[in-house]
Amino acid sequence: MKFLRALSGGLLWLGACLLGLVGAILCVTIILLPIGLPLLGLSRRLFTRAVRLVLPRPLSHPAKEAAKRTRKKSPAQEIAKRAGKKSPTQKLAKRTRKKLRAVRP
Repeated sequence: MKFLRALSGGLLWLGACLLGLVGAILCVTIILLPIGLPLLGLSRRLFTRAVRLVLPRPLSHPAKEAAKRTRKKSPAQEIAKRAGKKSPTQKLAKRTRKKLRAVRP
């Protein structure tokens, strides 16, 4: 399965290179600039898709993977929950909700 993903990513990368080259050539001529710019945008999207196919998920989506790991509660939050105390972020959220309720008609 990894081989097929790598192969399709490589072919997609090659296609994106060719499409980017054609888009750059079209951008050189002022008359064909409106056609060349969208082709360059499409080429950029194809490059990112190719990278996502080739690289493993933690490398291609570092922000999403970091968000998944931080969703777990920290030990301090667990201790505060057991003690019945609210964390500072919960207090701030409660105050913000109260202010928003007061502002809404």
